[in-house]
Amino acid sequence: MAFDAYDDYEQSERVQQWLRQNGLSIVVGIVIGLVAIFGWQQWRKHQANHQAAAAQLYQDVRAAQAGGQTDQANALTNQLMKDYADSPYALFAVTDRAVQDVRANHLDKALVSLEWAQGHAPNGLLKALTELRIARVQLAQGHADKTLSTLDQMPSTDYTAVAQELRGDALVKLNRPDDARKAYLAAKAALGKSEMQGGDLQMKIDDLATAGKQGA
Repeated sequence: MAFDAYDDYEQSERVQQWLRQNGLSIVVGIVIGLVAIFGWQQWRKHQANHQAAAAQLYQDVRAAQAGGQTDQANALTNQLMKDYADSPYALFAVTDRAVQDVRANHLDKALVSLEWAQGHAPNGLLKALTELRIARVQLAQGHADKTLSTLDQMPSTDYTAVAQELRGDALVKLNRPDDARKAYLAAKAALGKSEMQGGDLQMKIDDLATAGKQGA
């Protein structure tokens, strides 16, 4: 019993000595841990509020566009670009403005907006979609060579059917019918039989075949 009591006393002394030597470090570690947890929670709350504010601004942009308030829509879009460039809502607003510019035949302005969107796309899929839209505008401007360069930047697995059809359109403009036909066929293969909607793509393939026969 005496030895047991001595062992208990020795262990108690060792624990107290260890606490005296390391107590400050323990307290500091606990404080740092609590600060880290609190900071993480605050950061997540800030991010949620940030995205919510961006979403509301985007809704305001859409409402202004629907009401024909172009200046207001542009001002709100500029605010999104300035204060919420890291949010997908800024990209959506800028892309919407580009669509409006295309409809108004302001292709240069549309291209500027789309290039901003390309540089601020939050993920690869949205970036590829923006590049596809850039390629369309470039083709509408008559820059078929630039269209091909832009399409070459896109991953081959993203929007394959649309990208290949657009590539075919650009190649037709460049008077490269054989390459255009290959692109159209690739687009058709990517669509699949069950997904073919309308005959526009098939008409393009048939037109190339007819032109080839006439030129033979």
